[in-house]
Amino acid sequence: MNLDPHLAKIQNFPKPGITFYDISPVLEDPEILQKTVNKLAETAHNYQPDVIVGLDARGFLFCVPVALNLGLGTVMVRKAGKLPGDVLEQSYALEYGEATLAVQTARQLQGKRVVIVDDLLATGGTVAAAQALLTQVGAEVVASLFLIELSGLNGREQLSGDVQALQTYEF
Repeated sequence: MNLDPHLAKIQNFPKPGITFYDISPVLEDPEILQKTVNKLAETAHNYQPDVIVGLDARGFLFCVPVALNLGLGTVMVRKAGKLPGDVLEQSYALEYGEATLAVQTARQLQGKRVVIVDDLLATGGTVAAAQALLTQVGAEVVASLFLIELSGLNGREQLSGDVQALQTYEF
């Protein structure tokens, strides 16, 4: 599947020298959106997951339809302070500071095979933190799936399990 014609590339956003890969055109076109979800679901199916996990926030756009396509449920990994009840948190380094992800401890992930879905893999810090968090609650992260991977940033080297992307760019 070639997503390239359906991704907007915005130069120098959010800062000079950065290209922002905008998935909005994929979301706007029902045929391309359906093909994208189907391809993600087909790929996820190969890992025989028990649950699909979406990462805050754009991962949520794809985790639910992928999970429904496979007859599975989904769990959200969110930024700190966004989930009620008891949560487990995992902090990770950003370029200028630190961020924290959280998952509710009431989600029954112990012993479950998990596939993570997100829109973009860059340096891998967010996904690596999510993987560590899910491992702490007893899940087995078998794969992480992305619409886009920026391969020149070597994010997949930070991750465990298989890593798949529908579209790859160097930067």
